[in-house]
Formats: sequence, C-alpha cells, structure tokens
Amino acid sequence: MNLTDIFNNIGNAFSTSIIDSVTIISVLFAVLIFAVYEFVVYRFVSHRSFYNKSFNIAISILPFFIATIILCLQSNVVITLGTIGALAIIRFRTAVKDPVDMIYLLWSVHTGIICGCQLYPVALFTSLIVTIVLVVLDHVSFGKKPFILVIHTNKDEEEAIKKVLERQSKKYRIKSRNVTNKGCDYAIELSVKQPSELSKQLSDTPEIEKFSIIEYDADDIV
Repeated sequence: MNLTDIFNNIGNAFSTSIIDSVTIISVLFAVLIFAVYEFVVYRFVSHRSFYNKSFNIAISILPFFIATIILCLQSNVVITLGTIGALAIIRFRTAVKDPVDMIYLLWSVHTGIICGCQLYPVALFTSLIVTIVLVVLDHVSFGKKPFILVIHTNKDEEEAIKKVLERQSKKYRIKSRNVTNKGCDYAIELSVKQPSELSKQLSDTPEIEKFSIIEYDADDIV
C-alpha cells in the first residue's frame, strides 16, 4: 500500500453518508411513542407529593436529541469525534434530589440511544419491564415505615412519652428537646407499622398536650 492509498482510505473514512428521510422519520416517531409512554409513567406511576412537571418534560424531550445524535454518529466520523469532545466538556449544575429521578434520566438516554440504533424491540421490552418493576416496588412495603413525631407538653414528661413509644416501637430516638417556660417540645425519630394506633395511644396520654406524626423518606418529608 502506497502513500496515496493511505490518504484515500482516510478520506473515505471522513466521507458523509446521507441518512434518508424515511429513517429519520421512523426513528423520531418511535422516540415520540416511547417518550410519551415515559411521560405517562412518571406522571401516574411515580407517586410524589409534589409533581415536577418541568422534569417530566425534560426527560420526554431528551430522547429526541439522543436519537438524532446517534444517527449522526453512524453517518460521519468527524461528527463522532466532535460530539465526543463536546460532551466531555458539558457540565450540568442541576442537582437531582430524588434517586428515582436518576432512573428516569437513564431511561430517557437509553430510549434515545436504542431508537437511534433502530433497535425498537429492545426499547419496547425494556420500557415494559421497567414499568412493571417500578409499579411493584412502589407498592411493596418492607418492614416498618419511618416517621418523625413532634410532641408538645406543658412540662417535662419524657418518661411518660417513652412508655407510650416502647409499646409501639422497639427502636426510637429523641432527636431534639426544646424546653421553654411554656412547655417542652420533642422531635422523635421512630418506625411503626400502624401510625393510627400510635396516634390513638398518644391521644389517650394526658401528659401530652398536642403532637404531630410526619412520615418521611430519607431527606424528603411526605
């Protein structure tokens, strides 16, 4: 192989292959179906106290860009190298607070890549299985639920409170004690299976003036 053949091979590698309109439309139409499906799943399957519509729109639009990028990467080596360089310097400053949202982001990227490669059955079966797993895990409860209990008393009644808590929960921890001239406020972390029963026993305790039971999951208070 002489020097001319080497330059010809390099030039052929950087040549652009035209993507026909039928392929583009079919890919975008498939992305549209899966994006709408993910939008509906996030809206109705993932139960949240505060629905984030902006995030739902973002994860629905993202697959369109990913799919078209994959199409372009398949057609031109120059675009491939440029895209890799561009993505290497992109930094997103928005923090994702809910770990489940990371699943939907990865789902969007997965849909874009798979549809861009025109592997539609893979995207279909993955979406269906992920939906089933999300629904099942969302409705399955493992053990006791965590709660924050806020109690107000007219005076220091910690021993009376502990007696009530020990009947409902083996593990609890008093996170804070706020003592003033008007009374005492306690913030208690505990896990119980039946918060209604705990509420009933607290109501029957004369030493407790008022209380609040708050269910929480990690840093997100429901």
